[in-house]
Amino acid sequence: MIIQIFGKKNCNGSKKAERFFKERGIKIQFINLKEKAPSKGELKSICSKYPLEELIDTEGMDYKKRNLQYMVFNLEETLLENPVLFKSPIGRFKNEITLGYQPEVWKNWTEKLK
Repeated sequence: MIIQIFGKKNCNGSKKAERFFKERGIKIQFINLKEKAPSKGELKSICSKYPLEELIDTEGMDYKKRNLQYMVFNLEETLLENPVLFKSPIGRFKNEITLGYQPEVWKNWTEKLK
């Protein structure tokens, strides 16, 4: 099983996640949220651990540029249509999911791969 990281290339947390695994010689599948949204099934899997409200990056420039703080909108549709609005990185390994930089959890993942 491969570790997946959903992130943005210009996001410090995503860069730290990539570096974490690279330093340990672990290959990951990096999904750039600026190019590809998670599928509905992947989003459902992520939502099994984190509610939709926690997935949207309300502090990000893209959220503020769209003035979403002043609007009522469907979170799921908006995230799938605008994947840059996801908080990142989102890590996935087997049935485990992380949101944000979580090196302690990732360390456990790398040990399971050995």
